[in-house]
Amino acid sequence: MNPKKLDILITGGLGFIGSNLAIKLIGEGHKVTIIDSLIDGYGGNIYNLKNFENKCNINISDIRDENSIKYLVKDKDVIFNLAAQIGHQRSMINPIQDLEINVRSQLNLLESIRKFSPHSQVVFTSTRQIYGKPQYLPVDEKHPINPVDINGINKFAAEQYHLLYYKIYGIKSTILRLTNTYGPRMRIKDSQQTFIGFWIKKILLGEAIPIYGEGDQIRDFNYVDDVVEALISCINQDKAYGKTINIGSRTNLTLKELGNELKKINSNVKVEFIPFPKENKKIDIGNYFSNIELSKEILNWAPEIKLNDGLKKTINFYKKNLGNYL
Repeated sequence: MNPKKLDILITGGLGFIGSNLAIKLIGEGHKVTIIDSLIDGYGGNIYNLKNFENKCNINISDIRDENSIKYLVKDKDVIFNLAAQIGHQRSMINPIQDLEINVRSQLNLLESIRKFSPHSQVVFTSTRQIYGKPQYLPVDEKHPINPVDINGINKFAAEQYHLLYYKIYGIKSTILRLTNTYGPRMRIKDSQQTFIGFWIKKILLGEAIPIYGEGDQIRDFNYVDDVVEALISCINQDKAYGKTINIGSRTNLTLKELGNELKKINSNVKVEFIPFPKENKKIDIGNYFSNIELSKEILNWAPEIKLNDGLKKTINFYKKNLGNYL
């Protein structure tokens, strides 16, 4: 990465990935500003930046607020745009709110950048969900787009705005499509954002982890430190401007196999196979894992942390900090 110390804004910076990214960037000596609305249930947690809150600028605001965002984007070298509503089932329950957070807010942010900080680089985090049910595996960036839920449609719309502002206005935008990310500081109260976090909560409370159906759905998983490295690798990477890139894993396994991996770490893990809820089944994408050849080519990035090691680190973090995440 460019050794120059940068002025960086992270939207959604008190959330799971945003806070881990902030801590890494602060450690590298960059000036970091965070904006987070701390909307209840969306993953933002002030505790995520414990011991770092005085080493960055934290602004509790919403990127839908034009007055706030036009001030915060000004003169930033890089804007990591992570603020989002990522719950798939939540998007079906409250589609208008998902539209507001995942589309309107993104357009507001891009307009503010165009007007007040057009030199800024933008890195936007999207989701594998936009592909829908895979027509082939592994899924590459040329795969047809066919979202199965409101969230996927809105995230794809946000992607298109970022690409349009690059083509028309020269805003240096890069889009990373993430798969299942896990690790310290993720929301574990429920399964709205990540089922792995919910599973870990169950394990630490001595409860059975719920697996839908037979647990034969295939997924790939990335430890959050690897995702942070992918984000940082975009900085000043000219080849990445105007590109959409999968950020996936080298390893894929079924949910049943993931449960077995957790049993290797904690022999007391109990598994409960339960029927697929109808509302979840309708928007389930089936088997999925990513092709990451483009990330290797453009970003020189591939995940390094093995699943077993990442799960151990994650469980140890919550053993020490469980009370702050329940």
